[in-house]
Amino acid sequence: MKSLLALAILLFSFVGVVSAQNEQAPIQEKEFSYKNWSHKNVRADGETNLRDFAKGKKLVMVVYFAPWCPNWKHEAPFAQKMYEKYKANGFDVIGVGEYDTVEKMKTNLDALKITFPVVYESDSTAAKQKTLHYEYRKAVGDTRNWGSPWNVFVEPARFEKKGDVLLTKAAIVNGELIEAEAEKYIREKLGLPAEDKKAQTAENKAIESCAPEKKIAALKVP
Repeated sequence: MKSLLALAILLFSFVGVVSAQNEQAPIQEKEFSYKNWSHKNVRADGETNLRDFAKGKKLVMVVYFAPWCPNWKHEAPFAQKMYEKYKANGFDVIGVGEYDTVEKMKTNLDALKITFPVVYESDSTAAKQKTLHYEYRKAVGDTRNWGSPWNVFVEPARFEKKGDVLLTKAAIVNGELIEAEAEKYIREKLGLPAEDKKAQTAENKAIESCAPEKKIAALKVP
């Protein structure tokens, strides 16, 4: 009897942990200094400068991600969809890889069929607290451990004309995008009318914890 009770408690705790892994978050305007950057490209030679990349565009979504993170794998198809759907309207997406090797980033992007440009800021889990990604997340109140994905929408028309700081206020998402909200925001910033479709609600996704090479052991009845 005691064994069954202990198992019930363990199962309840396990379900609670898994269901809590939904990391969708709303778009929020936050004040922080978002700096220009030049990072090496993941799938091509050379590097990309954000200020140059954003020229001539209305809105750019910068998505920071770790390739091993399940939450990123959930968001990636939607980010790709928005890129394809609105690129002709002045929207663009650029990924910033974090906390893994470049080869693993390439493998991940190929598996997810990502075609938007991707650069990398770090290539090791040891760099976690040394990146601008980490600095920004702490500045805007993101309390997650690894912060993947982390999204920031930048409007080139609002860029500072010179200097390292591009923006002192930007829309950020401390987690996965809520798809209906994100697409509505993108359309508004691009000057497009609202789409006539039923409102979508955020799904409560039960996914793995976002941690490198972390596995949940299978539960066995004693």
